[in-house]
Amino acid sequence: MKINQALDLDEAGLQERGARARERLLQEAMRIFADKGFAKASTREICQAAGTNVASIHYYFGDKAGLYRAVLLCPIEALTSEFANFDDPALSLEEALRCLMAAFLSPVGHGEGDEHAEHGMRLHLREMVEPSATYKELIAQHIQPHHQRVVGLLAKHVGVPGADDDALHQLAFALLAMVQDYCLSREFMKVLAPALLDGEAAVRKVLDRLVGYGVALVAHERAMRAVATD
Repeated sequence: MKINQALDLDEAGLQERGARARERLLQEAMRIFADKGFAKASTREICQAAGTNVASIHYYFGDKAGLYRAVLLCPIEALTSEFANFDDPALSLEEALRCLMAAFLSPVGHGEGDEHAEHGMRLHLREMVEPSATYKELIAQHIQPHHQRVVGLLAKHVGVPGADDDALHQLAFALLAMVQDYCLSREFMKVLAPALLDGEAAVRKVLDRLVGYGVALVAHERAMRAVATD
């Protein structure tokens, strides 16, 4: 019995150390990929920064491309987990938009300390300027389904039966662009309006207004359709 317990403890310890090593690789890879891009980033440099041997990338991720894919996926999964239930039928439109938009704004109120989030944003900005095949694949697999959920939510509140309407896609892009800009343009905002995002209370006020703007956009789309059918 004692031998089995010792073996279980050893195995648990190995798993914990492995999980920590994998997480260090992801964090250091995100920083280095964000600074240098995929092509110029060295796997040796990443492993040295993470305190692991070069073989660890092969062990956990297959190869450099697998590591890069995992690094790109981390912020996407973190974001989508925060708004997982935004289209719950029990939620009002305002509640649904608040759930969705709050997920995008949550890193904004954390100040300067969240370097991991900063690196993730910089890496995704690189990909938005010059998207790789890996990034396009991740968009199709992990972002498009959530976009379709947003469009479905809007179809419900606009009062149309289908979610294949181009205007609804445009409305979804408009709603998310409003809130995404607070992440993408944060450095500009710090210069142009320093108090706007100064602390969590300020960010909550921004969220309140954005939700109101979103509700107004949906009402405008609904009114335009009503006029068109008269």
